[in-house]
Amino acid sequence: MGALKQTGGKQLARIVFDEATLAARVRALGREIAAAYPDGDLLVLGLLKGSFIFLSDLVRRIERPLQVDFLGAASYESRQSSGSVRLVYDPETPLEGKHILLVEDIIETGNTINRLVKVLRERRPGSLNICALLHKHVAERLELEPAFVGFSAPREFLVGYGLDHAEDFRHLPYIASLS
Repeated sequence: MGALKQTGGKQLARIVFDEATLAARVRALGREIAAAYPDGDLLVLGLLKGSFIFLSDLVRRIERPLQVDFLGAASYESRQSSGSVRLVYDPETPLEGKHILLVEDIIETGNTINRLVKVLRERRPGSLNICALLHKHVAERLELEPAFVGFSAPREFLVGYGLDHAEDFRHLPYIASLS
């Protein structure tokens, strides 16, 4: 595996989830999701930017017809959630009557998910569920608990496999903690 990466003076502390562990869990999530949605229109809605790698791997493991779209929300400044959420990209795909699976990289404060669940429910989907790669279990109240979770995450700042710090580290094939 080699030495942990360093970028712009930022050092990785340890690998939390390696490539093989991620791949195995994504395969299992794909099977769980396919079983949960045996029929009907399924729209897998990826939350940009953090979910894009996970989403890409996940949709290839869901063995049923589906559509993919994205939405973008911003809520972070440096390593802290700003507390406010703003939509920066809204999906163009009609949502009414479809099974919507919102794919998120990590659930921490719950601010982003809570805002997006309210917005998506207003569009009258047939069903709405969340698939989160990581869940820190620190949010005080979630509008909708995730139906599918990859891993419970430690209370560390995590990067890699789509998660970033100031746009660095997204490209790593594993998830690591930032020191």
